[in-house]
Amino acid sequence: SCAMLRATVKLCCGIAHDHLRRLPGKHCSPPRRPREKQAEKRVLKEMLRGFTLLCLAPAAACLEPARDVSPSQFSSVDLFYITQGETALQRALSILQQHTSWQAETMLDAVAAVSSAALPGLGKVFRAEAVLAVPVARLHRELFEGIEQMPQWNPTLSQVKVLQRIGTDTLVTHEVTAPSPGNLVGQRDFVSVQHRGRRETAIYLVGTATHVEPLPLQEGCIRAESRLSCIVLQPLAGDPGRTHFTWLLSMDLKASAAGWIPTSIINRVLPQSQADFIKHLCRHLSATACP
Repeated sequence: SCAMLRATVKLCCGIAHDHLRRLPGKHCSPPRRPREKQAEKRVLKEMLRGFTLLCLAPAAACLEPARDVSPSQFSSVDLFYITQGETALQRALSILQQHTSWQAETMLDAVAAVSSAALPGLGKVFRAEAVLAVPVARLHRELFEGIEQMPQWNPTLSQVKVLQRIGTDTLVTHEVTAPSPGNLVGQRDFVSVQHRGRRETAIYLVGTATHVEPLPLQEGCIRAESRLSCIVLQPLAGDPGRTHFTWLLSMDLKASAAGWIPTSIINRVLPQSQADFIKHLCRHLSATACP
């Protein structure tokens, strides 16, 4: 069996133990409040979903062992976030390994090739691909280690804040898009788990929506959800100084204040947002390149 599968089983057992020892009984604390019960249901549901996905897709599970999945050092909420990240990572790997028929999207800017496919449980998923003239390590620093500095070079974001760091490979973040005149969908904010995985020479940066209490809604924003985001950073064959950049993206932008957003608009906005992100990233990398 794979090391990742063993680590995730340990993680799930840690979650289960933490909750089982709190079951109502003779020597237990007073009954939990409804909010606590709902949180525990989410934890156990995510645990079961992630474990099932791993068991059904063993080939995709063979990542390098996660460095931060020892259950004893984390709370049940921390383990819930790690499990969400691992589940999103396995889902992304499964998509990347499938022989999916991707359809090319027509883009205004040729900085990246964008394609799409309708996938069960996610709806339309967009895949952006580009070759960037920097090594994997540089992109990894910009996109994970330096995630809070993204608004400095990406004008589509007004704020990225790390709410919690869990071990070495998992973050809980709050991202707010920048207001923009003529924006077809309006301003959004996202609460997400960001998780890092490695497989051979590739680095995987995945994100998925999560829930944090209390985190009030931002005035003028609609709380949207990232169903799945996965950026794959792979050294270009024969040229480790360049990186093959792949980005899977599926989002639920939620209804705007004016009402439902037509699918045709969403299908234009999301791939264009990927192309714009890569364009801004390239400009930033060029401007900050070492002489």
